[in-house]
Amino acid sequence: MDRRTRRAFVVTLGAALAGGAAAPAFADTSASLSDTAVAKDNANDNSEDGSRDRAKGKRPLARAHAHNDYEHPRPLLDALSHGFGSVEADIWLVDGQLLVAHDATDLDPTRTLESLYLDPLARRVRANGGRVYRGYDLSLQLLVDIKTAGEPTYLELAKRLRRYGHLFSAAHGGVGGRVRRGAVTAVISGDRGARAPMEAEKVRHAFYDGRLEDLGSGVPASFIPLISADWTTTFSWTGTGPIPAAERETLRRLVASAHGARQTVRFWATPDVAGPERDALWRELLAAGVDYLNTDDLAGLEAFLRAAR
Repeated sequence: MDRRTRRAFVVTLGAALAGGAAAPAFADTSASLSDTAVAKDNANDNSEDGSRDRAKGKRPLARAHAHNDYEHPRPLLDALSHGFGSVEADIWLVDGQLLVAHDATDLDPTRTLESLYLDPLARRVRANGGRVYRGYDLSLQLLVDIKTAGEPTYLELAKRLRRYGHLFSAAHGGVGGRVRRGAVTAVISGDRGARAPMEAEKVRHAFYDGRLEDLGSGVPASFIPLISADWTTTFSWTGTGPIPAAERETLRRLVASAHGARQTVRFWATPDVAGPERDALWRELLAAGVDYLNTDDLAGLEAFLRAAR
């Protein structure tokens, strides 16, 4: 990207975020040209027959969640090569585009939700006979974390999801409606302002990421299929020594409550440094029935889960 284009993009971003949360100072994106090449390589690496997948022929790992997936060298593709059942993409609405990044300083107009996720998923599902993992009836969870104002960002996202509607699970008939399961299930997290426009949709190609306060609320899993929470808010144990009995009881009670409502559970901010403490915590999560283990270490979680079978 040349300097003139970069400068125009920075101005556009500032205008888009004005009136909302203040944008951090924008870094000089002099590496954007190479980032564009990486994005093109990512698309090319997603070969139609899935031959680049390390996990090809292995059972996919439904409980593996790639936190901040887009920060890996090959967004989406690296997680799929390790067999992950869930990936996370943070999105920002800027000048009508949905850009993928963790922070405003990392935004690049070439890294869109379509280029990093929707288009590669469409190619892969087409090549694999209607599934993300050929021969396995697993609906990949695409957790979309909204970073800009929830309502306008979701409304723009909903347009994109409708265009790729054949890929996605869908709910028909409002909040308590009938669900048609697809190769990919989009779950919307982040800014809570997305909830109202989602509740108003008669046909919805996405679902809502609930919080602990949504447990027992009576809102059905056809709208809130996932309950996510910050581990450190409820628990003090980080894997050193045995988990306190009271915390183990709390963990299992929360999971049982969610499962009783046919909802799944994920905790973020769990320890993610390789070692015995992380393994101990992951084992406790598995024993309690937590549905998604959260990590930035794709190879580490794959090895752990395959050994735990």
